[in-house]
Amino acid sequence: GRPADVAVRYGGFAAVPGLEHLVVLGHYGAERWDAVSGTVQAPEPHPGVAAVRDELPGVLERFDSLRGVWIEEKGMAVAVHTRRATDPQGAFDALRAPLADLAARHGLVLEPGRLVLELRPPGVDKGVALREYVDEIGAETVVYGGDDLGDLPAFAAVDTLRGRGHPGLLLCSGTGEVPELAARADLVLPGPGALTDFLAAVAARL
Repeated sequence: GRPADVAVRYGGFAAVPGLEHLVVLGHYGAERWDAVSGTVQAPEPHPGVAAVRDELPGVLERFDSLRGVWIEEKGMAVAVHTRRATDPQGAFDALRAPLADLAARHGLVLEPGRLVLELRPPGVDKGVALREYVDEIGAETVVYGGDDLGDLPAFAAVDTLRGRGHPGLLLCSGTGEVPELAARADLVLPGPGALTDFLAAVAARL
């Protein structure tokens, strides 16, 4: 859900021996970074994102109980986080409808997550991105790990791929934060560290 270059920077993936064929898909698949070129390919920004960015502070000012809510600029999207609010879930619930209306007025979609509401362009999600990438590279086996509601379309995509004969494994990072994800996972791991350990163990076996 983040920009591809941010994921590359946070992960330290650029120019790493052994990762010469790595591809990072950002913004739900709208952006793409590859280690071969070292560059990001991305479409032109949706005009609705700039419009929402301008209006969002005014929408938030209508609510007196949203102290601690903050806006994250994500380039091709804008996210509103409520986890620092006095009542995180209450703030999330109060903002969901008005932000859905704001997104719709500007041709965007609202993507709910764990105490975050993201306004982004329609037409792409992690499921679409995963299916297209698997078809592009001819992958035979898919391992997908997620930790938020935005990963549900990718879980569904893996289910579809399994129906087409591709072995697939669904991992949930986090034990109780997103029960919808944990209920559909093949393996639930207690957080990002455990997911990293699992992937390292797989790499060692391979």
